[in-house]
Amino acid sequence: MEINTTDSTVTKEVRADGSILIRSTVALQPTAHRLTGYLAHWAKARPEKVFVAQRSMGETYGKWDSLTYSEVFKRVRNISQALLSRNLSSEHPVVVLSGNSIEHALVGLACLHVGIPFSPLAPAYSLRSADFDKLRHIFRLLTPGLVFVKDAVQYEKALAGVASDIEIVSLTPPKGNFNYTSFDELLKTPAKQSVDEAHLAIEGHSIAKILFTSGSTGLSKGVINTHENLTTNLQQITQTFPFFRDEDLELVDWLPWNHTFGGNHNFGITLFNGGTLYIDDGNPTPEGISRTVDNLAGRKPTTYFNVPKGFEMLLPFLRSDAKFRQEFFSNLKMLFYAGAGMAQHVWDALESLSLETTGNKIMIGTGLGCTESCPSALFASKPGGYSGLLGVPVPGMDLKLVRRQGKLEARYKGKNIFPGYWRQPELTAQSFDDEGFYCTGDALLFVDESDPTKGMLFNGRIAEDFKLSTGTWVSVGVIKAQLIAEGNGLIQDAVITGHDRAFVGAIIFPDPYYCRNKFLLGPDVGPAKLSMHAGVLGELQAILTRMAKKSTGSSTLIKRGTIANFSLSLDKGEITDKGSINQQAILQNHPDIVERIYRQSVEPGVVEAE
Repeated sequence: MEINTTDSTVTKEVRADGSILIRSTVALQPTAHRLTGYLAHWAKARPEKVFVAQRSMGETYGKWDSLTYSEVFKRVRNISQALLSRNLSSEHPVVVLSGNSIEHALVGLACLHVGIPFSPLAPAYSLRSADFDKLRHIFRLLTPGLVFVKDAVQYEKALAGVASDIEIVSLTPPKGNFNYTSFDELLKTPAKQSVDEAHLAIEGHSIAKILFTSGSTGLSKGVINTHENLTTNLQQITQTFPFFRDEDLELVDWLPWNHTFGGNHNFGITLFNGGTLYIDDGNPTPEGISRTVDNLAGRKPTTYFNVPKGFEMLLPFLRSDAKFRQEFFSNLKMLFYAGAGMAQHVWDALESLSLETTGNKIMIGTGLGCTESCPSALFASKPGGYSGLLGVPVPGMDLKLVRRQGKLEARYKGKNIFPGYWRQPELTAQSFDDEGFYCTGDALLFVDESDPTKGMLFNGRIAEDFKLSTGTWVSVGVIKAQLIAEGNGLIQDAVITGHDRAFVGAIIFPDPYYCRNKFLLGPDVGPAKLSMHAGVLGELQAILTRMAKKSTGSSTLIKRGTIANFSLSLDKGEITDKGSINQQAILQNHPDIVERIYRQSVEPGVVEAE
């Protein structure tokens, strides 16, 4: 299948201070700054086209409940009127606690339509926390005026802890005594002229939403997204991948809307281009992957987004079910991953399956971005890419590369870059340089310094890097990516050790799904047993030995490793709500495990590369 992508040539300027400026040669086309203006457009241009759909619950589960563009627009206007009557504002925004749903979409779009900032929060802060400390921290920062949650009973414990005096809107009333309003009451509020007036009053710099992301300390920081940030980035994305404009645009997507990838990028491109989004209530876990496969069955997505682990878990289903594989690839123009690096064996398998099914290798795209760039900053947008390639900057955004600690730090400037952190001016000031570039902390490498059009490669996070006792720098992100790739499925994540030590070590977090299948373990096998399992340790030793043979010196040699014998804690900041590991928090919270790696003799549960 021929894929239409935008020319990816760039210019490179080496400046007098040694910094390097990279710019796309493609001019950014103008776009309106009110995102729901596109909702109004599609409600007229494609009134009967399905915009968003989700699985029916209860006895009718399996059927898709859907709303067309015209139905969504009418409901959004009504909810907008209800929100305006409550005098909500940037001082008292709307908070969404629950996950992806049609109702979540309607509330968020209503906020966008009349200029009321809203903040979708990770359900894990409410459902997986024991003390709700992160949720309290966020509520103190936001001072919300209204909380939407689809099922107030499910979230009642969290609501009682942080929102007992705030209006709660839900489909299901809580059992306790709360300031409760039925979601249907908002839907039944007739829209008035004030809705149109509020919509027209929105300016480019008006705050659209506040997305919370965890920093290296584990404390959440609120990233401000303006209306111009959102629409600019959607224009940049669509110019890079013009086939998103095709009338058949269809996504089947689980990625959470409280994150920029799912909420800004995937939901955004659907609305921006008049496509259809089927909400996948599965996820890349042993329990959730079957639900994802059920949701994909019978659908023919034109682009499929996922994290690398999601693609890896999808492979056995694609290999074993010819009908499912044929449907999945039949209308597919691109696979796109983000959030982590994709192992080359997963990339190769996806290309091989698409070639076997359609006669063509599927295009696999990726890029680099962050919540602060709303989210896309670089794209690898051409067929024939490979794992690790990040591509070049999007049109209309400047990439500045500044040398730090022997690496090139990526810094961004453009209309898609956020203006600052919510009510954290000191953090905002630290995050921008004297030219107004956002300092990402990501390190990049040129594929070919003489030809910047060939793109960039990821070179780790500068803040995570450390020196061995010999003074040698260790690039944590790079060596961790190599370790995970060498693991061929065993290693879900890892923490790299060795600061001021004689050698590099690793605390390994194995993939429980892989271990259960490979070593025929029961579902109740926890971290403590896995950490001493002979088969798991033997495979880890083989991985370290293979890496040692490829090592070029002490900075790329992981001499010892151990399997983590503890469960990760969200409350302690060891893991984020999206499942990524906080290296600094784990090193601080588990010094005993680090010490075991560095004892003179190799202890039980610790393996050493041969």
